[in-house]
Amino acid sequence: MINGHLDKAPKAYNNREFLNSPQARTIRILTEYLEPYQRLEKNKIKDTIVFFGSARLKSRSESKKILDELNDKLKKLGNTSLKEVEALQNEIKIARKNLELSKYYEDTVELTYMLTKWSKGLKGGNKFVVCSGGGPGIMEAANKGAHKAKGLSVGLNISLPFEQYPNKYITSDLNFEFHYFFMRKFWFAYLAKAIVIMPGGLGTLDELCEVLTLVQTYKLKKKMTIVVYGTEFWEKVINLEFLAENNMIDYKDLELIKLCDTPQEAFEYLKKELKRNYVK
Repeated sequence: MINGHLDKAPKAYNNREFLNSPQARTIRILTEYLEPYQRLEKNKIKDTIVFFGSARLKSRSESKKILDELNDKLKKLGNTSLKEVEALQNEIKIARKNLELSKYYEDTVELTYMLTKWSKGLKGGNKFVVCSGGGPGIMEAANKGAHKAKGLSVGLNISLPFEQYPNKYITSDLNFEFHYFFMRKFWFAYLAKAIVIMPGGLGTLDELCEVLTLVQTYKLKKKMTIVVYGTEFWEKVINLEFLAENNMIDYKDLELIKLCDTPQEAFEYLKKELKRNYVK
């Protein structure tokens, strides 16, 4: 109270209690549409190549360093319990697997570097900008390759119970943080002209299946090139042939994806399809 008067009430658009309430949910959803729209338009981002994949994978050098440190730790173990030894051996087993899978991190860097260099040389309106989920792992690798090629790249991050920080390779004005998964997915799909699915877990499977469903049901009417990278990995995870054999999908749905195994193979295919569908 000031001079016998009440303090001014906050204006509705500055009332944080209201803005974070269930009643204001539609407003929050709308901001996750309009604010990215404004920034993307300002930066002239109209066409993206989206990369999905595991947040857990690291570069080869970092993966090797972790494995070497664990092996050194095992050698230096003195009198300790069998349980502790087994726990460390399990960590080493995981680290070996991560080193093996780090090739997908390196391949992502190489592929996004090539795509960005190619895109920067295009004449006319289409500039295909790399877009990732903004976090670590394959997401970091995607932005890293674009950064090495001195190009723009987008990061669509999401707030999670376990903190996920944006990686340092995202173009600063194209670094976004979403609360709602469905609004983040909207922005992945809305601007994408091609999608590359690198090895990943449940989140990557969710993104792959959602994109395939949108294309299959013509909810996405534009031409969408979908590359699934790493035949050895994905053939053990999903079996689309089996779905077709059992009439759960049509055989023509198998044509929605292209399996690739090297950065050069994926680059040539993406370049060919993007030029055919979108380059003026």
